[in-house]
Amino acid sequence: MNSKKTKAFFETTNTDFIDKTVILGEYKIHYLQTGNNQNPTLFFVHGSPGSWDAYKEYLKDTLLLQKYRMIAIDRPGFGYSNFSNAEDLQTQAKRITLFLKSIDNKKPITLIGHSMGGPVITKMATLEPKLYANLIILAGSVDPKAENPEIWRNFIMKKPIRYLIPGALRPSNDELWWLKHDLVTMKKDLGKITSKITVIHGTKDQLVPYSNMAFIQKEFVNAKLMDTISIKNADHFIPWSHYEIIRNALLNLH
Repeated sequence: MNSKKTKAFFETTNTDFIDKTVILGEYKIHYLQTGNNQNPTLFFVHGSPGSWDAYKEYLKDTLLLQKYRMIAIDRPGFGYSNFSNAEDLQTQAKRITLFLKSIDNKKPITLIGHSMGGPVITKMATLEPKLYANLIILAGSVDPKAENPEIWRNFIMKKPIRYLIPGALRPSNDELWWLKHDLVTMKKDLGKITSKITVIHGTKDQLVPYSNMAFIQKEFVNAKLMDTISIKNADHFIPWSHYEIIRNALLNLH
């Protein structure tokens, strides 16, 4: 969404918002913020491809606005955050962490990640275990064994074919090809995570296997608390198809 459409969207509910880009060295992070700046933070990280507006309905939710400061970003390589320049999991996590520290209000932080956003917030929590009160993993692809990238992804990464791939599909293809290797590398660090964990996954997810839930339960051995919500017969798109379940999980955070 461009700035004009963003303004029109939030004006429909008279929701105050911040639409801003932070420059950190040679890269930039674009984000939207709503809610009281003195409240605990819900920090939303989208999937692949995607942008901040994957969470636009949450950002204007009146119940969430009463309780939280909410921030949704364009991940590195997407939207207005260095568009088309894909980054691996480690680089994304480090850059997003630096951004988050730059706007820290010293209140508890909850990370919410859908799909590719799941491994991104997981990586962030391995790098800074004490920084995050909660992780909410929505249909997140965290299990390296469940990740089987299609061979054609490597083929279309090469010149000149990669330049025929339109828009955000190019950085999306790159990061999804790298993901399995990144997850293998991250697995040894999952025990560092000490946040409270909520995993929400549809049992009929055709894009990210439901088996990820069992993997997280097994490998996040030092999580302070582990809640799991299985949504029967739901597919991959639960942030939109099962909005109330997810919104209520956010409202009921400990």
